[in-house]
Amino acid sequence: MKVKKIGIVSLSSGVLGEGFVLHEVDLGVKRLQEMGVEVIFGTHAKDGLEHLANHPEERASDLLEMLEDDQIDMILCAIGGIDTYRLLPYLFEKDRLKHSLKEKIFLGFSDTTTNHFMFAKLGLPTFYGQAFLPDVCELSKDMYPYSKSYFLKLLEDGDIDEIRPSDIWYSSRLDYSKKAVGIEMEHHQNQGFVLLQGSPCFKGKIFGGCIETIFNMLDPHTLEDCYQLTTTYDIFPELDYFNDKILLLESSETKSSPKQYRKMIQTLTSTGIFDRVQGVLIGKPDDEMYQEEYHRILLEEIPNHDLSIVGNVNIGHAQPRCIIPLLKDCIVDTNKQRILFERKACRT
Repeated sequence: MKVKKIGIVSLSSGVLGEGFVLHEVDLGVKRLQEMGVEVIFGTHAKDGLEHLANHPEERASDLLEMLEDDQIDMILCAIGGIDTYRLLPYLFEKDRLKHSLKEKIFLGFSDTTTNHFMFAKLGLPTFYGQAFLPDVCELSKDMYPYSKSYFLKLLEDGDIDEIRPSDIWYSSRLDYSKKAVGIEMEHHQNQGFVLLQGSPCFKGKIFGGCIETIFNMLDPHTLEDCYQLTTTYDIFPELDYFNDKILLLESSETKSSPKQYRKMIQTLTSTGIFDRVQGVLIGKPDDEMYQEEYHRILLEEIPNHDLSIVGNVNIGHAQPRCIIPLLKDCIVDTNKQRILFERKACRT
């Protein structure tokens, strides 16, 4: 499957519509066109921060519109945010999302974790790891080579069949203004996949996402309306669902403190999920902040000491990023530093 037309949606933050990112948007559109891809934006994708914050129903309608358009091969999220969960009533009441669902590529990360859980509930495999503004619109002279290689692979084949670690990682960008266009970020040697405990080789279907977003689904005190909505619509799966899964957890750009990270892992532990999954993949933290502390907390808090846990995976908020197919059979082999996927995605 070759992607010919991409639809870009703002399912969380409406920053895509703000004037201060116009130079990034123009750069990203130009790059996609140079890749031979036609680009369209959701009807409300550029309506701005305040408007989209007040109108989750319009964000939801854009997603349904993109799903129903047979000309669109791939839905690409603009960026993450904090409140994708507010789309739930507008997608699940009257089975709107179910009735609009078509098998096409959906790509996003961070707060988009909620959307991945929505699609998983309906049995549609999706792709985790990149988004339009953070990746395609990277202000360097081009997309980061590692990130671009996975993005192009997805455009050409409609799938990802192998993931290997990046040789380098980049310091996070602080300046996104016009004057930063063309400025390369400092890079550092990368360690590769790190086996924290357990067998170096294990099988399963990867599922998960941003740990802060997942925590908000499970904790009634942090974002009460998030907990209420995700509970009402059963977005977090039943425990048995995780029996054949490899849990993916990556941390956001907020750089949660070790104390908060421990609380999030304890909350996940309380569900019993670590007694069900076949392994755990941990994304590389942004700027490697708290990486050693996070790894130590995982070993201290996860009671199953035979469970394979692999850290330093180039997924999530640290640049560069790969793209991970969710709900697809794979083999994680840390000895060979690779994750291999079956060629055909598996519905669950």
